[in-house]
Amino acid sequence: MDFKKTNAELTTVTRDIRKFDGVTGNIYEAVAIMSKRANQISSEMKEELSAKLQEFSSHSDNLEEIFENREQIEISKFYEKLPKPSLISVQEFLEDKIYYRNPNKSE
Repeated sequence: MDFKKTNAELTTVTRDIRKFDGVTGNIYEAVAIMSKRANQISSEMKEELSAKLQEFSSHSDNLEEIFENREQIEISKFYEKLPKPSLISVQEFLEDKIYYRNPNKSE
């Protein structure tokens, strides 16, 4: 899923915990699923951000470029404004957009 086009909240929201156990039947299992998805989203965001910032890295020490690089600042601000990975994973879980399975449970 494209985390840039998500409709997740930007701030912390109070949620009814009973909505989480309806999908899996177990609140702890639901939290584990959302946690693992948040880790996946976080690593995707980190890889994408570092790939974009890698374009601006230079091997020479130029003080002007170090102190002010507008494109790099704009990219960083964009990623700071995105919702946190945990909020994105909660929204995906509530919208049933996360595929998960438990190998211990027989189907």
